Amino acid sequence: MTGNHQTLALLLFGVFVAVTLAITTWVSRNRHGSAEEFYAGGRLFSPMENGFAIAGDYMSAASFLGISGLIALFGYDGLLYSVGFLVAWLVVLFLVAELVRNCGRFTLADVVASRMRERPVRIAAGTSSVTVSVLYLVAQMVGAGSLVALLLGGTSEAAQTWTVIGVGALMVIYVSLGGMRATTWIQIVKAVLLMCGAIALTVLVLVRFHGDFDQLLRTAADRSGHGSQFLAPGLKYGGDWTSRLDFISLGLALVLGTAGLPHILSRFYTVPTARAARRSVVWSIGLIGSFYLMTIVLGFGAAAIVGSDAVRGSNAAGNTAVPLLALDLGGGADTTGGTVLFAIVAAIAFATILAVVAGITLASSASVAHDLYASLRRKNAKPRSEVAVARLAAAGIGVVAIALGLLARDLNVAFLVGLAFAVAASANLPVLLYSLFWRNFTTRGAVWSVYGGLVPSLVLVLLSPVVSGGPSSLFPGTDFQYFPLENPGLVSIPLGFLAGWLGTVTSPEPADEAKHAETEVRSLTGAGAA
Repeated sequence: MTGNHQTLALLLFGVFVAVTLAITTWVSRNRHGSAEEFYAGGRLFSPMENGFAIAGDYMSAASFLGISGLIALFGYDGLLYSVGFLVAWLVVLFLVAELVRNCGRFTLADVVASRMRERPVRIAAGTSSVTVSVLYLVAQMVGAGSLVALLLGGTSEAAQTWTVIGVGALMVIYVSLGGMRATTWIQIVKAVLLMCGAIALTVLVLVRFHGDFDQLLRTAADRSGHGSQFLAPGLKYGGDWTSRLDFISLGLALVLGTAGLPHILSRFYTVPTARAARRSVVWSIGLIGSFYLMTIVLGFGAAAIVGSDAVRGSNAAGNTAVPLLALDLGGGADTTGGTVLFAIVAAIAFATILAVVAGITLASSASVAHDLYASLRRKNAKPRSEVAVARLAAAGIGVVAIALGLLARDLNVAFLVGLAFAVAASANLPVLLYSLFWRNFTTRGAVWSVYGGLVPSLVLVLLSPVVSGGPSSLFPGTDFQYFPLENPGLVSIPLGFLAGWLGTVTSPEPADEAKHAETEVRSLTGAGAA
């Protein structure tokens, strides 16, 4: 990239960072240090504000960079991510949003612990939430590294390393100083910027083809190197039965995983009522649905205008397809329009990463402090000391995410998020649904459900082609691959449900029917909700 690209993009990066740090500083001066303020922003956000924040939290680097890149490389098969991410919100809307808001206070564990023995349930759910959050954070770190590598010419590993470290440091600052209130406003600003950027690029792509979407698809197929196969199922997931099962596994993970993501569930506690939580989801579905429709145009537009080979040459995983598309739409590498549009898109993508990592870090630090720490020291843990632990946890989680992000820098960010969704669907969703809807569910069932989904999903990922046994694996020089699928959801999600059922039917203690009745009334009516 030319010096003009670098200067302008870095200037826009700096403007966004300065604005978000100003928001964080302003919020930190007006906070009163309570757990409710730090974890839930005082529950003062309107449905529209929270809907924009949810959209900002959900439309991550995987959405903007990864999905478009996968469509640019694999055509029809890349669409699975867009469809899966969007359909998942119907599960959230109908099964989770209102009930979770009524039953919990700050975290997933609150919902489960309301009718169980608290300590074992909180430790299990807290451990699972932190694991999912760290996996999700890694994807954002990889996206940040890919973006800055493209900006600086694609050759500087040192630049990628320092970018990942810088993003990690900023997310710790946002969470430690501003808590949920600052994080929410950062996500709202980012959602507006991302929607504006996506709309502008989509319009420019359609104008290039005079509004003829059929011509766009045919050109993308011609320039993909795969011809008509580019527009048909099977390019990525249709080669053999293993890849077809991987397709099913990924679809299950995407559709069921959203309802188990800690940073999404925590957003339902920032509004005053369950009705407001449901309306927040309606707002977010409108924004997210529009956005994912635009990623389809951007992905095929990148294949048609930039070319699949050029996208793959810039980044083997396709993470740079949208910035390259913006460069071409603006007029090319040596034009003012190309420079400006590329810089704007790069800055929006960077803003996306910063906002999402802030939300995930807050959710995971809340799980550490509110669930793990408070469970172990329930008698001595005061709300203010719990918040202090959450701030320290944010720093520790940031260090872990930075290290893993540097390790996984060559993997597609949408693919990495798919793994996080698989773990969330395996460990968090079964225990959440059982707690809300199964009268006979017990403490042992809850603990077994979490670990019965969490452990198999992690073990299967370690034994999969993602980690070893192939040229694109994390450790290509070794081979301890025993599980053929890249996504473990097809196996680990049923195991999570099975473990919860098995733990319940073998439990020596009977279910507390009075607590279940209380939880049911509370979840459906909001009586006694925090």
